[in-house]
Amino acid sequence: MEHHHPTLNPWLSIWTKPRATMQQILATDPQHQVLLLAMLAGVVQVLQRASAKNLGDHFELPYVMLLAAIGGPIAGIITLYISSILLHWTGRFIGGHASSQHIRTAIAWAGVPTICALLLWLPALVLFGQELFTSQTPVIASNPLLAMLLLGFAALKIIIGLWAFVLLLKCIAQAQGFSAWLALGNLVLSVLAIIVPIGLIVLLTNLR
Repeated sequence: MEHHHPTLNPWLSIWTKPRATMQQILATDPQHQVLLLAMLAGVVQVLQRASAKNLGDHFELPYVMLLAAIGGPIAGIITLYISSILLHWTGRFIGGHASSQHIRTAIAWAGVPTICALLLWLPALVLFGQELFTSQTPVIASNPLLAMLLLGFAALKIIIGLWAFVLLLKCIAQAQGFSAWLALGNLVLSVLAIIVPIGLIVLLTNLR
C-alpha cells in the first residue's frame, strides 16, 4: 500500500523542512512564485543597504521608499539570475547537477525569511522614520524605549539573516544533489568567480 506524503505549504515548511520543501517544489513546479520572491527579497535588500549606507543623509524618506519599491524588484531579479548562473557554473566542478532554473528556485525560496522581514520593516518605519536611514539619530538617542526597540529590530534582522543563510545552503544542496557543506563550497566558489577576476584586473591596472 502506497503512502502519500501530505502536500507541504512551502511558505511555512521552508523554515523547518527546507530539503523536503525544495524537493516538492522542484518536482511539481520549479517556477512557482520564483520571480515574486526575488522581487520582494530585492525590496528588503535595498532597504537594508539604504540603512547601512545612511541614504537618509542625502534623501528624504519618501525617496528612499520609492527607490526600494522600484529599484528593489529590479535588483532582486538581476541578483537572482547572476547568482544562479555563477552557482550553476561553479557547482558543476564539485558534482552539482542542478539546472540554472532549479538553482533560481532554491535561491528564491531560501529568501522567505528575508521577505518576512518586510513585516518588521513596516512597524520600524512607523517608529523610527527617517532615522532608520541617517547617521545621526537624535530622536532615537533621546528616547530609551525607542533605542531598545531599535536594538531588538537589529537583533531580529541578524537572526533572520542567519536563518536565511542556513536555508540557502540546504536548498542549494537539495537542488544540486549534494551536502550542505558542498553547498557552502559552491557559494564560496561562486563568490571567488567574481572576486578573483576583479582582483586581477585591479592588480594589472596598478602594475602599469
